[in-house]
Amino acid sequence: METIDIGLWVTGGLLVMVLAGMRVAFAAGLAGLIGLVWIFWAKFGYDPDRFGKALTVAVKTAGQVPHSKVASHTLSLIPTFILIGYLAYYAGLTRALFEAAKRWIAWVPGGLAVSTVFATAGFAAVSGASVATSAVFARIAIPEMLDVGYNKRFAAGVVAAGGTLASLIPPSAILVIYAIIVEQDVGKLLLAGFIPGAFSAVIYGALIVGIAVVFKTVGPPVTGFTWRQRFAAVPAALPIVAVILIIIGFVYNPFGEQAWGTPTEGGAIGAFIVFCFAIIHGMRWGELKSALLETAKLTAMIFSIIWGVLIYVRFLGFADLPGAFSDWITGLSMSPMLILICILLAYAVLGMFMDAIGMLLLTLPVVYPAVMALNGGEAVSAADSTFGMSGTMCAIWFGILVVKMAEFCLITPPIGLNCFVVAGVRPDLSVQDVFRGVAPFFVADAVTIALLVAFPGIVLYLPSLAG
Repeated sequence: METIDIGLWVTGGLLVMVLAGMRVAFAAGLAGLIGLVWIFWAKFGYDPDRFGKALTVAVKTAGQVPHSKVASHTLSLIPTFILIGYLAYYAGLTRALFEAAKRWIAWVPGGLAVSTVFATAGFAAVSGASVATSAVFARIAIPEMLDVGYNKRFAAGVVAAGGTLASLIPPSAILVIYAIIVEQDVGKLLLAGFIPGAFSAVIYGALIVGIAVVFKTVGPPVTGFTWRQRFAAVPAALPIVAVILIIIGFVYNPFGEQAWGTPTEGGAIGAFIVFCFAIIHGMRWGELKSALLETAKLTAMIFSIIWGVLIYVRFLGFADLPGAFSDWITGLSMSPMLILICILLAYAVLGMFMDAIGMLLLTLPVVYPAVMALNGGEAVSAADSTFGMSGTMCAIWFGILVVKMAEFCLITPPIGLNCFVVAGVRPDLSVQDVFRGVAPFFVADAVTIALLVAFPGIVLYLPSLAG
């Protein structure tokens, strides 16, 4: 049996395990180990006496993966970004941000919901976890929306959809993972997420206003705030702005000289600043302990997925499945743009059955080389490319597109994680209520993705400034 055939059989087995409910980390690690044993035993001619040798070589090969890949300092960004989010919550910055947005925006139709979206976008800029964002604002924003007469399904949908913005707006754990898998510059990818993230928030806001205008009982406006009250709410939200500027400054020096530091250093300083504000605002030892434990738990979960999937990726390299898939994709008679759209649609379907991080980790080793081949290769210039951009810029553009698809998957049934989180925080809401409330945002996401595909400059403007 050819190695390609082994790769297809093992990949099929992996999908069966995932769809059967096995955790992605364990399913990927097991599939990768089985695949490595199979390939090495095939090289020994399936000699029963040499099966032990094949098993030993496969275990050693798989065992080298976790440390060699995860020891990268780049991955230290993930716990740092997650910690910033939890500390910001305990520092009271989350509620301050929501209060400021409410006082400035709540007067428009659906204004409290729009305020929630913009506040989640601001919180996303200091937190890399969508789940944490949804959980925090389910506690803060939903009660206020219900108090002024919002439809409870609509309020829940706003929070679940707004939480997805943390996947795209830096600091984003998924963007860091994408950069590591495809071996691209983390700083440029983080920069690339800012404008599309803000763009997504604006489209969400426009959708909410439109719904509130048509269905006047869904989200009534909230009035009565004076200009003095509005300006008084601004200072408490400024620390989040400071953290955002620090992270941008370390990724890209706006004065045109060499960057002030690495994204890791920027994240660490940002975490320290938020920690200081949390201490000033009276954070106690129990709250600090809770923030550290929650950060450790989420980090361990993400790293476990990375370990398992990287073992599977090592097997894919031996099976040469990525190369075969790239050859098949480039050999299709369809237009490259239509193929790209079909790939994005496949992500939408796959996301109904897998979590976002696991989905990207499992598919990128095969899909990414194919997309690069469609554009003309990783070393292609913009003039010679298919999509009108260099190989590096195409990698960044595609990264933002697939992360946006990952956002979409966080709210799609049957396993939209953000919807389950919101329902878990709010006992008065069922998961079905949240899924119904989030349905209009599918349209907003589809429009956003279509515009990002049609106008790559939205994604590539800031990375192009960084050189």
